[in-house]
Amino acid sequence: MQTAPFEYYRPETVAEAIDLLGSVEGARAIAGGHSLLPAMKLRVANPKAIVDLTFIEGLNQITDNGDTVSIGALTKHAAVCASPVLREKNALLSFTGRHIGDPAVRNRGTIGGSIAHADPAADYPTVLIALEATINVSGPGGDRAIAAGDFFVDLFTTALADGELVVSVEVPVLGNGQGGSYQKHRHPASSYAVVGAAALVTVEDGTASEARIAIGGVTPTPRRAEAAEAALTGNAIDAETITTAASKVGEVLDNPLGDTYASGEYRVYLASVLTRRAIDGAFARATA
Repeated sequence: MQTAPFEYYRPETVAEAIDLLGSVEGARAIAGGHSLLPAMKLRVANPKAIVDLTFIEGLNQITDNGDTVSIGALTKHAAVCASPVLREKNALLSFTGRHIGDPAVRNRGTIGGSIAHADPAADYPTVLIALEATINVSGPGGDRAIAAGDFFVDLFTTALADGELVVSVEVPVLGNGQGGSYQKHRHPASSYAVVGAAALVTVEDGTASEARIAIGGVTPTPRRAEAAEAALTGNAIDAETITTAASKVGEVLDNPLGDTYASGEYRVYLASVLTRRAIDGAFARATA
């Protein structure tokens, strides 16, 4: 199936890309293309022009900044999971990259493209919210930093203004006593997450001093499970505590999404199961 005709632009700088998006009517940015191109072939999306970001230098770097790690928007999923910096400093994000799609997708798709598309079944948004990451964007009005929790607004909708681009993602360095885990139920056809659960815990003397849990795939945007977090915080992480916390994730999953593969009710049930596994995995890594 072919796309409708479109103009093609290949900027070499972020500034040039922003200028094109603002001056060319109906222009859309493209990075890896795994989301936009299929939509164009199905005629669900019909941009009049494509601004290809692939050739912009400097947006595919992973940089250790001390307390944080910065990942350029054009960094491919394969580079995220293979990065020695992320494996050492934030294994949760590195692990997540490993479980996106298949090798072809991981070697073409980008972290910036994934989060800008804001598919509710994507993996990164859930994990970035649990990490309380920052998404750095650039546009006609200059640069700004957006908290991951504020970036994902609705189904396929983000806080990006017209002409803005994601330029990097900044995640915290996980220190001693901190551990994270991401668990998902993979759709057998697409490998997208039917449901994904991310957990991050900080453990001191066997007790969780802080906990963050995010659930994706069930609602239009990932949700922080604050009641589940509260059930963990200040308590020893044992089987009973984990079960209690996991049972509370449904409190934030109102009006769940459903389709022919998985009903909303089933997704809420899966969220509880995967949260148990995610907490258990995060605790194991925090105490290793």
